[in-house]
Amino acid sequence: MSPRADVDGGLRAAAPSAPAQVPRVAPQAPAGPAGSVPAVEAHPAGPDRSDAQDEGAPATAPPPRRRVAVVFGGRSSEHGISCVTAAGVLRALDRERWDVVPVGIALDGRWVLAADDPAHWELSDGVLPVVDADQGPAVLAPRSPVERGLVALDAGDVPRALGEVDVVLPLLHGPFGEDGTLQGLLEMSDTRYVGSGVLSSAVAMDKHYAKTVLAAAGIPVGAWTLVTDRAWLADREARLDAALAVAEGAGASVVFVKPCRAGSSMGVTRVVLGDEPGARREGAREALAAAVEAAREHDPRVLVEAGVVGRELECGVLDAPGGAAPRASVVGEVAVTDGRDFYDFEAKYLDDAAVQLTCPADVDDEVAEAVRATALAAFEALGCEGLARVDVFATPDGRVVVNEVNTMPGFTPSSMFPRLWAASGLDYPALVDRLLELALERRTGLR
Repeated sequence: MSPRADVDGGLRAAAPSAPAQVPRVAPQAPAGPAGSVPAVEAHPAGPDRSDAQDEGAPATAPPPRRRVAVVFGGRSSEHGISCVTAAGVLRALDRERWDVVPVGIALDGRWVLAADDPAHWELSDGVLPVVDADQGPAVLAPRSPVERGLVALDAGDVPRALGEVDVVLPLLHGPFGEDGTLQGLLEMSDTRYVGSGVLSSAVAMDKHYAKTVLAAAGIPVGAWTLVTDRAWLADREARLDAALAVAEGAGASVVFVKPCRAGSSMGVTRVVLGDEPGARREGAREALAAAVEAAREHDPRVLVEAGVVGRELECGVLDAPGGAAPRASVVGEVAVTDGRDFYDFEAKYLDDAAVQLTCPADVDDEVAEAVRATALAAFEALGCEGLARVDVFATPDGRVVVNEVNTMPGFTPSSMFPRLWAASGLDYPALVDRLLELALERRTGLR
């Protein structure tokens, strides 16, 4: 068994009080300079705080509540998963410390003031929630460093100022949210936010560029080829030849065809090529072409990866307060059951019986340490900030091969990333607090 990760503080947060049903817009507390926010350790939530006043000691004023905009939904095919993530976060936020403004982004891109009700955004009978653009007032995002407040636009009424937010928690997955686009918008207004910056978000989101950067840094990745929209339309047979050549060069009998910039296994197909020699097998070519077309429904850029034989392991990475070195969590393992070929969307979110998540993973200490070291190296190579989940394969010959890096991983309470940190000593509410404090500590502008 792998050892427990060294997580400073071993934070625990008490259960939050029941949230209000409508967004609260209490008066804004003035924001201090970067780094002036009390550290999480100094103000743990709940009645059992270690720094509680001794009986009879002079009373001190509680720290001012910080305002956090929780942004979720979005235009990508992972819209519903983002909403489910928001349900967990809204329930976990300590309302004694945080003044919460939920902001939903509809599938058409409109921003609305959303319901501050976790139950509204939970997965129900296998049906994913959706942000309705007409369910609340429209919201204008911060526009510049001198106009950093949110503005609500009620139909038939004058614009209503919601005030500035101290920090944004973007819970968006996939394009138009996790890929540097939202991060760029927030950078333009000097608004602090959780997670990686523009470049690292964009690079990590694009699997081709992520692999290119990781390989250049000496971090092992699987063999792959990129199928661009232009190349596919110009000569699809040549692109199929290139994909089959990559598989043969890696000695792989299976390839995975993926949208280059999507997550949650959306549009992913496992294609079995067979063990016979030679790349020009008509059945395999037809299946591969169909898989590319399926991936193109999500993204015109498609990745074809040679299958890697090995155990699927995952590791969480968190920045540390005060600019200290990032920390790696314990290692978890994903094992697909129930006859599924791989960890697809249904297995991840809709069918609990289809997958077994083991945390910590039952691996040798040497393997666990190699995975953690690789995760930290990948985090640094891509310039990530705040958090990331690094997915790897541990091969039978002892190699650790990076599959992908997620800068905003699945974040429901049952998702792997929170489970990794819970097993490392940081429970879900404390993890959310930690991420917000890290974002508040980070300076704005170029870093």
